[in-house]
Amino acid sequence: MKILQSLFPSTTRRYLVVVVAWLFGCTSPTSQDQDWPYYGGNSEGNRYSNLNQINTDNVKDLQVAWSYMSVDTTKEGYRPREIQCQPIIIDGMLYATNPLLVLFALKADTGEELWKFDPFVGKTPRYHSNRGVMYWEDGSEKRILYTAGTSLYSIDALTGESVTSFGDNGAISLQQGVGDNLDRDEKDLAVIATSPGIIYKDLVIMGSTVSESATAPPGHIRAFDVRSGELKWVFHTIPQPGEYGYDTWPKDTWKLLGGANNWAGMVMDEERGLIFMGTGSPSVDFYGAIRHGKNLFANCVLALHAATGELAWYYQIVHHDLWDRDIACPPNLMTVTHEGKKIAAVAQTTKDGLVFLFNRDTGEPLFPVDEVPALTDFALPGEAPWPTQPKPTKPAPFSRQVMMEEDITTRTPEAYEYVKKRWEESRSGSKFMPLSKEGTLYFGIGGGANWGGNASDPQGILYQNSNEMVWDVKLAEIPAASDQSVTAGRSLYITNCAHCHGLDNKGAAGQEFPDLSQIGSKLSPAEITAIISNGQGRMPAFQHLSLAERQTITAYLTGTEKQGGLQDDIHSPIAAEVASSNSEFPYKPAFTLSGLNKFLDPDGYPAITPPWGTLNAIDMNTGEFLWQVPLGEYPELTAEGMPITGTENYGGPVVTAGGLVFIAGTKDERIRAFDKKTGKVLWEYQLPAGGFATPATYMVNGKQYLVIAAGGVKNAHKPGGSYIAFALP
Repeated sequence: MKILQSLFPSTTRRYLVVVVAWLFGCTSPTSQDQDWPYYGGNSEGNRYSNLNQINTDNVKDLQVAWSYMSVDTTKEGYRPREIQCQPIIIDGMLYATNPLLVLFALKADTGEELWKFDPFVGKTPRYHSNRGVMYWEDGSEKRILYTAGTSLYSIDALTGESVTSFGDNGAISLQQGVGDNLDRDEKDLAVIATSPGIIYKDLVIMGSTVSESATAPPGHIRAFDVRSGELKWVFHTIPQPGEYGYDTWPKDTWKLLGGANNWAGMVMDEERGLIFMGTGSPSVDFYGAIRHGKNLFANCVLALHAATGELAWYYQIVHHDLWDRDIACPPNLMTVTHEGKKIAAVAQTTKDGLVFLFNRDTGEPLFPVDEVPALTDFALPGEAPWPTQPKPTKPAPFSRQVMMEEDITTRTPEAYEYVKKRWEESRSGSKFMPLSKEGTLYFGIGGGANWGGNASDPQGILYQNSNEMVWDVKLAEIPAASDQSVTAGRSLYITNCAHCHGLDNKGAAGQEFPDLSQIGSKLSPAEITAIISNGQGRMPAFQHLSLAERQTITAYLTGTEKQGGLQDDIHSPIAAEVASSNSEFPYKPAFTLSGLNKFLDPDGYPAITPPWGTLNAIDMNTGEFLWQVPLGEYPELTAEGMPITGTENYGGPVVTAGGLVFIAGTKDERIRAFDKKTGKVLWEYQLPAGGFATPATYMVNGKQYLVIAAGGVKNAHKPGGSYIAFALP
C-alpha cells in the first residue's frame, strides 16, 4: 500500500486496490461499492458511470430509497434559496451542502445524517449558490474542501471538524492572489466561488465568481497547498505588463477592470498534468468602450499546467464579448475517433449552442472553426466590436442562433400579434448584433448550455441539455455627474447597482436580479444596508464603499434621501466626493443595462415557437446529431393538445452503462430517465420541488442509487430543501 501511495493519486489508488485484490482472488472486479468522487463524477468531468444495475429494462421500477431534508424551511426568518449542489460519494458516505451552505455527511445507503458543519457560526452569513465539494485523502487524512462566502474551508471528512492546520483555523480567504499589483485592498474584493475547484496531488486549484460590473475584480486562477492553504501560484486571466495577451487590452486596463473568471468549474487530465477550464466575460458586461481589443483571456478555453499554472494553450471562443457569452459550464475530456485515430479531446459547449472540440495536447480544433464576419454597425458611442467571431463547422448548433420572423410564437393569435409588434420594434437577425437603447433580441444568456454541463460516454457521444430562450436587452445612457436631478444616492446606485438592477431599479426577470423599486416595503434599511455590505446570492459584497455610501444607497432605494441634487446638505460630504471624484476605480461607463428580460408572450410563455428546451445526443466522432428531443413540458399546454414543448432547464445530465441518461432541471419539477440510444423517456418522477441540480449515481453494498437535490426556488418555483435517492426494489 505504501508503494501505491507514493506512485499514484488517491483516486487512482482506490481503483488499483480493487484490481489488485481481484487479481489475487479476493473480490470481484465489480466492487460492492462504487464512488462518485468528483463534481462531474470523475476528474475528466464526463458525468459517466459504468454502473448498469439500473438499466433500460428495469428503470421503470425505480422508487424512492430515502429522502433527507437538509434545512428547516419552517424556521422563522428563513428565506428560500435553491440547491445547485451535485453530491460526491466516497466510501459509502455522501457529502453535499444545503441552501444555507451548511456542509453535511450522510450514510449514502440510508440518508442517515452523520455530521454537519456550519461555516457561519459566529459570522455574518454570505449566502450564494454552491454546486459541489472536493475530496482529498492521504493515508488516514481525509478532507472535504468547499467554499462559503469569501472562504475556502478544509473539513475532516469523518468527523465534520475543521482541519485547524489549514490556513486560519481551517479556512483561507478566496481573495488571496486576486489583487496582485492592484491599488485595491484584497479584503475589499468581492470574490466567492460557486463551483468547486479541482485537486491535483497536493494542490487545490480554484476559480472564482466575481461581478460583471465596473466594480468587478479580476478572475485570476489560484492554486493553494491542500495541507496548509498556502498560496502556491497565480495565473492572471487579465494579463499584466510583460505577460502574453497584455496587448489584447488597452494599456493598463488590467488595473481597472475585472471578470475573465472561471466560475463554472474545471476538469483535469492527471496523466498529462493539465487542468482545463472556461472563462467568463470581461467587465463591464455588454459595454466595452474602455476595453478595445480581443480581451484575452476572457471567454477562453484554457489549458494550464497544474503544477505551475503555466499556460499550455488557449482558444478564445468570443472576441471582445458584448453579449454575456461567458463559458458557463466545465469542459468535458473525451476520447473520440477522428480521421481513423483515437484522440484525447476536449469538448466545450457554449451558452449560444455551439460545440468546440479540441485536441487535448495542442488546442487545435478537430473540426475546422471559421472566423466569420460579425456586425460592427450600429454600435454605441465609444464601442468597437470585433469584426469576426469563431464558428465551428461541426457539430451544428444545438440551439437556435437568431430570432427570425418565422420563430414568432403561434400559440394564440393574440400572442402572435403581441410578440410580432415587439419584434418589429427591436433589433434582431444577427447573433453578434451590438446592443442598443431600443432593445436587442438574442439567444444565449440563460443557455444553450449552462452551468449543469453535459455528459459523455466511452463511445464518444455527448449528451447536452439546452435552453431555447430569447432575451430582450436594452442599454441606456448614464446621466452625467453634473445632472442636478441625480442625488448622491442615485449616482452611487448607477455606478454600483444599475448594471444588474437597471436604471429603473426593476431588475431582470429570471436572472436573479430582483426588482428594487419597492424594496423599502419588504426590507428594513438595516437589512438593505447589510445586503449591500455582505452580498447575497449572485450579488457581491460592496466592501469598497464606505458605510456612509452604502447607507446613502439605502436611503435612495427606500425613498428617504432628501432630493435636491448632488450638493444635498444632508449628504454633502458624500455628494461632494461623488461629484468631484477623479479616481479611475470604479470605472464609470457611459451606458448601462436598462432592461434584461426574457422575451415572453402576454401569458408568460416563451415568445418563440417550441421547443423551449431540449436534450441532445451528438456523436463527437463524426460531429453529427443522433437525436434531439424536448426536455420538460407545461402540463396545461399538453392538456390543451399541444405537443410536448420542452421548458427552461437548469442542471445537467449523467449517463450510465445501463443505457440511460438521467436529468432533472425542468420547469415541471420532474426527474427523467431517457434511453441514451433513442431519446425516449423511460421513467419520470414528480419531485417535491424543482431539481435544479445535476444528479449523481453510485453503488453501496451492491445496490445502485441515483440521488438529486430538490431545492426548488429558481424562477419563482416553490421552495424545497431535500435530497432524494432512488433505487430498485
